Amino acid sequence: MKAFVVEKIGDKEFNADVKEISKPTCGENEVIIEVTYSSLNFKDALSSTGNPGVTRKFPHVTGIDLAGTIHQSNSAVFKEGERVLVTGYDLGMNTDGGHSQFVKVPASWVVRTPDAISDSEIMTFGTAGLTAALSVFELEKNDITPESGPILVTGATGGVGSIAVSILSKIGYQVVAISGKSEKTEFLKRIGASDVILRDEFNESSHKRPMHSETYAGVVDTVGGEILANALKYIKYDGVATCCGLTSSHELNTNVFPFILRGVRLIGIDSVECKLEKKQKVWKKLSSKWKIDTLNNLTTEIKLDGIKEAYGSLLAGKAVGRYVVKIKD
Repeated sequence: MKAFVVEKIGDKEFNADVKEISKPTCGENEVIIEVTYSSLNFKDALSSTGNPGVTRKFPHVTGIDLAGTIHQSNSAVFKEGERVLVTGYDLGMNTDGGHSQFVKVPASWVVRTPDAISDSEIMTFGTAGLTAALSVFELEKNDITPESGPILVTGATGGVGSIAVSILSKIGYQVVAISGKSEKTEFLKRIGASDVILRDEFNESSHKRPMHSETYAGVVDTVGGEILANALKYIKYDGVATCCGLTSSHELNTNVFPFILRGVRLIGIDSVECKLEKKQKVWKKLSSKWKIDTLNNLTTEIKLDGIKEAYGSLLAGKAVGRYVVKIKD
């Protein structure tokens, strides 16, 4: 079968490309999935370079998301032919991932795909969409409604950010987007942003004061670092910020004033080890009232032989929206 494989060829050298490899064997409480679609994420791109923080086992197949059908099952929970998806856990990290025609995973990682959404659509969401949706889920759970005020989304042209903008706009929120790409302003407005703030201008105008006027009911932060620290200063009383990324920085240098003077809550978002019941609930929302009308605007579809070039764009920070990988013709 064909797969996108990363091989270690020296102490610090790696080669990544499409190869023919052996089809996996199904063990106890495992399933083999025939993959129809997968997607690309920044973590996949890091794995393709041999980044030890993501992958330590080589040769290795990338792809932290997949959708397809059960090809073989040694589990009482799933039967052959059922439509399923997998995101998170160790998939595509040290367990061979979704950039392959067939993938073996523990049955405990698998979620049934809602009937109302196609495999290509659900992979447009993928881990990025699940992460964005979990962020929106936490805003709703903490009583941040469209009437509460605008929501600020950072890193808005990225996979998580662009989907967060689209979902929030679809369900009635006013969305203000932050991006470092001035040329993508129209793109962001097309997918639902009412206003766009350039990253450098936001940081420059924000860093001098410990607090700013109450502007946003909530923040969906995808980048961490200075942008999140500054965004916290603008959140309204009893507002919420969710945090799911670190492409800007893993450090957060802030002060306590937003928390002790305005009761602001900072909520971490993790889609990797998220409970299956919660994932299923969010996937159902994404296949129904949160299903966005701008999926085509967010998506670039490629095949296995296009992954290598796409990884280059992701690592260079030039990617916009989501890459969906068509595995089965």
